[in-house]
Amino acid sequence: MRTTKKAETDNTKTVDLAQNTESGQGEFLTTNQGLRINDDQNSLKAGERGATLLEDFQLREKITHFDHERIPERIVHARGSGAHGYFELSESMSQYTKAKFLQTPGTRTPVFARFSTVAGSRGSSDLARDVRGFAVKFYTEEGNYDLVGNNVPVFFIQDAIKFPDLIHAVKPEPNNEMPQAASAHDTFWDFVSLTPESMHTIMWAMSDRALPRSLRMMEGFGVHTFRFVNENNESVFVKFHWKPVLGVHSVAWDEAQKISGKDSDFHRRDLWEAIETGNFPEWNFGVQIVEEKDEFKFDFDLLDPTKLIPEEIVPVQIIGKMVLNRNPENFFAETEQIAFHPGHVVSGIDFSNDPLLQGRLFSYTDTQLSRLGSPNFHEIPINRPIAPVHNNQRDGHMRQTINEGQSSYHPNTTGGGCPFQAKAAEGGFVSYNEQIDARKVRTRSQSFFDHFSQATLFFNSQSEAEKNHIVNAFRFELGKLETASIRERVVGMLTKVDKELAARVAEGLGIQVSQPEQDLNQNIPADGDPKDYQSLNVHPELKISKALSMAGTVKDSIKTRQIAILAADGVDENSLNAMKKALEAAGAQTKIIASHLGFIAAENGNQIIVDQSFLTAASVLFDAVYLPDGAKSASLLTDEPDAIDFINEAFKHCKAIAADGAGAYLLDLTAAGNKIRNENKAEKEHMAYGILLNRNSKEFINAIANHRFWEREKACNVLA
Repeated sequence: MRTTKKAETDNTKTVDLAQNTESGQGEFLTTNQGLRINDDQNSLKAGERGATLLEDFQLREKITHFDHERIPERIVHARGSGAHGYFELSESMSQYTKAKFLQTPGTRTPVFARFSTVAGSRGSSDLARDVRGFAVKFYTEEGNYDLVGNNVPVFFIQDAIKFPDLIHAVKPEPNNEMPQAASAHDTFWDFVSLTPESMHTIMWAMSDRALPRSLRMMEGFGVHTFRFVNENNESVFVKFHWKPVLGVHSVAWDEAQKISGKDSDFHRRDLWEAIETGNFPEWNFGVQIVEEKDEFKFDFDLLDPTKLIPEEIVPVQIIGKMVLNRNPENFFAETEQIAFHPGHVVSGIDFSNDPLLQGRLFSYTDTQLSRLGSPNFHEIPINRPIAPVHNNQRDGHMRQTINEGQSSYHPNTTGGGCPFQAKAAEGGFVSYNEQIDARKVRTRSQSFFDHFSQATLFFNSQSEAEKNHIVNAFRFELGKLETASIRERVVGMLTKVDKELAARVAEGLGIQVSQPEQDLNQNIPADGDPKDYQSLNVHPELKISKALSMAGTVKDSIKTRQIAILAADGVDENSLNAMKKALEAAGAQTKIIASHLGFIAAENGNQIIVDQSFLTAASVLFDAVYLPDGAKSASLLTDEPDAIDFINEAFKHCKAIAADGAGAYLLDLTAAGNKIRNENKAEKEHMAYGILLNRNSKEFINAIANHRFWEREKACNVLA
């Protein structure tokens, strides 16, 4: 039985199906034509051991449908998960846009959001180092609006004509179809080393942003610069942001690799279970507004998709919130068949001349035609707008609508002139009347040729731990390359970002750093003109942007955090229950882990149910560890190698660990305990590194909310 809290009726998309849904509850099995089936276990044969008969239409229909029930997976963003919900406006944008769903505070608009990895296939792991897709379909009364973005605010390339090259490079190499869902191979870094514009996004991809703790704990960005247009046909530029209420958090690289082995559906499962238990994911929706008169006031080009607008320059204005409160009923029908397109806009939202965005406006429709098999993909229930559809686009494969009447053209008199064109005042879409006076050329603006200043800004803005993780990510990725010259070219590019970064990466690879003053002309292919591709040297005033680091993200909640409680026979029930109750009251979810499933006997003889055994549980699937009191329990766990490994691994990954009474004795036998004992750390220093001995539940809750104690990497010589 489903336990999801029921979504309110005003935020659930209504779909008017012309056919009966196949719920399966209290209904007879039928063929696709509605004929009731008497026997679904046996095919029709000529005698009990005879040949199967061709006339068995039930068998043919069932097998034929099965043979064709898979569709081509997405070229990119193939592996994803999604959910239904609503967007609620909190601040009117009528000053800037005439989009109706952004007019009146309190307006709720149904949405469907899909999150995805980029490079991997549908069967790959959730925890690959990768950019994440963050796409939201708004079912507005004016039609569907799709905000198609990523969890990274910038992109690898500036012009859509290079997109096939980028994806060909990052996908498995064509000669051997390896590696899957990974960028650590020659073809990708060869492309990067020859494409300096990619370096800003590369810095994000090598950071912890590419390893989110949860889909519910990552930001989303529209990437491109769009336009708002108001009722007076006045336009401003706009950037879109999604900011998770739970804060932005990541896992460690070593942890990500282990999660992939323990639970490759880690992100999918986390999103699904959060919604099923009523812990609905929430994001604040924000915009950065730039007046047309200010288009050229920055030291970067607004139309360059490899650049962001630092929040210190243009603050993000929060205007609403998205809540996801209902899981799909059918993954294929909804999550897999949903079709996003950045060209699906409503009146009041328009495009800029971003050359990457312009190419995407063509690509998405073309992809859906191939993947979903028909120009009628908009009639699939998950893609249907709630606004009525009236046009003369008829027929084709999989047409669902039965159009009546004689007329299928415009203008007409046979249909009374219907459907009519809508004037702007009647909600008709009118493209912004932007003045254009230019020659047709194949080139880029010189303002697009600053390839490194924002990559430097990003690196400089990271905490010490985040910088260390970026260095190690480059060492891992480049260390996987078989072609030494590619490795050297990338390190040469890193000198343009930060000399110390380049030196540390080079040291780990055992190579020499190219001279920083050496330009990148040697990277340009023979058919390119170096003077046309040379990066500009720009030195912006802003040196650090706090919004670019996860160190300052929200750390005021442990809602939905997974806490492992390690216990055995003889555990102190009061110690266990008191902490368990406090953690769950703060919104966390606890699991009792023991050597076996079933029950363990508390010190007082009471039976305590076990949630998971060490065979299926792993520390990488939890956010923190608690070791309750109980001498016998602690003694038994000291003889359990999996328990010691569980604690050691949590310590290595810089998670909060708390122990009470005899639980502290168990902790003393682990790497965490050894470090504390050998270095004679004072108690307050234990707490500074996230190790809490005989402390109250409030202090443990605060430690978990901190997410990780990355200081432990340096102070305790561990590498997460």
